Amino acid sequence: MTILLTGSSRGIGAAIYAALTSAGASVIGHGTASGIPADFSDPAGPTALWNAALEQAGGAIDVLINNAGVFEAAALADDDWTAQWERTMRINLTASAELCRLAVLHWQARGVGGRIVNIASRAAYRGDSPAHWHYAASKAGMVAMTKTIARGYAREGILAFAVCPGFTMTGMAKHYLSSRGGDALLADIPLGRVAAPEEIAAAAKFLALEAPASMTGSVIDVNGASYVR
Repeated sequence: MTILLTGSSRGIGAAIYAALTSAGASVIGHGTASGIPADFSDPAGPTALWNAALEQAGGAIDVLINNAGVFEAAALADDDWTAQWERTMRINLTASAELCRLAVLHWQARGVGGRIVNIASRAAYRGDSPAHWHYAASKAGMVAMTKTIARGYAREGILAFAVCPGFTMTGMAKHYLSSRGGDALLADIPLGRVAAPEEIAAAAKFLALEAPASMTGSVIDVNGASYVR
């Protein structure tokens, strides 16, 4: 079992990497601190990563996990608001879409099935702050893409799932919590705390390795009941 995992160098990605390798999977990581480097703000980045990973894997990848992403503020009055929108969409959604496309084509050419796990966000459903329109939209797009892939290719054994975390105690989330009055935000989480990266990793590992095929198209929420559907 060979898995390509984007954004594996820190936070949720590092926790997913640890969970999968502990389960015996062969994981090809991507990031600046570990694995294959690739810049997703560059349109050539996703294809370069896929080709390098495929070569490292000996020509066969079984699972793709799209975890890489950015969470950058863009106030409405910012002169570069549109540029920030396009950067977030490029990194969070378009790069993931390109990797999903390459994975589906790969599995079709091999005549085998495969699995895609997309790490989206609670923001896909409940939105985000006024400075993060682009982030919420990119994650909503990721969920819609996941469901479309699931519906389109299930008969070929190609399965697609998504995970929607709420606040998770990564460096990014810790800064965001403190900057917006952490106690008030925690009060919105019935569980009373944010998730640990290992909790998101447990969901991703299940979908990548264990989830039954009939779950394809499913979205797993991991948000402490701060948003329920």
